[in-house]
Amino acid sequence: MYLTNILTDPERLDRWMTIAQSSLLPLVKGALSYTIPLTLLSFSFGLMIAILTALARISPVKPLQIVARIYVSIIRGTPLLVQLFIIFYGLPSIGITIDSFPAAVIAFSLNVGAYASEIIRAAILSTPKGQWEAAYSMGMSYPQALRRIILPQAARVSIPPLSNSFISLVKDTSLASLILVTEMFRVAQQIAATNYEFLLLYAQAGAIYWVICFCLSLVQGRVERRLDRYVAK
Repeated sequence: MYLTNILTDPERLDRWMTIAQSSLLPLVKGALSYTIPLTLLSFSFGLMIAILTALARISPVKPLQIVARIYVSIIRGTPLLVQLFIIFYGLPSIGITIDSFPAAVIAFSLNVGAYASEIIRAAILSTPKGQWEAAYSMGMSYPQALRRIILPQAARVSIPPLSNSFISLVKDTSLASLILVTEMFRVAQQIAATNYEFLLLYAQAGAIYWVICFCLSLVQGRVERRLDRYVAK
């Protein structure tokens, strides 16, 4: 009914078109200035955390295993929104104040690190034991075997699920608007607060998220096809 009234009302439809055109550039700017950099930084740091956590999980050193398991359990067992609020709103109560953008990077990195660590750990464990034995027979140490033999093979296995995690992270960055990061969804909220066209602005932001994720899905498909050809050879 709401959309029907708009489509049958030339003045209201013209207003929608004007708002959509004027808000497109600020939304795209929010995506380029905050959403995409936030995604790239968080995923990069999260991937480093994930590799270290995965190696700790398979380490023969029990204390490292325990610490890694506790970290993964806490992050996977609590909502991302709660983690964001604890870092940005909770830590100042104990004297630790972090600006909104770094707080978002920390929260997203820790979240990505926990989930991606399980992907990487599974990929490492899926490597045949014969690969380890072959590396040791060549005189390689454990770190050398990991770096030269195991991790390159695990990377090919883990790239598809890690790509899915990256695409999901793009959408999850919208939660950063709740801790005052002026990423794309926050920009949509600010514009909608001035003209009260919440449906239009939120739908427009959603469309931009979809375009970004669609392009990333195309890239993911090409990478996976190249990996398949490489493995087939």
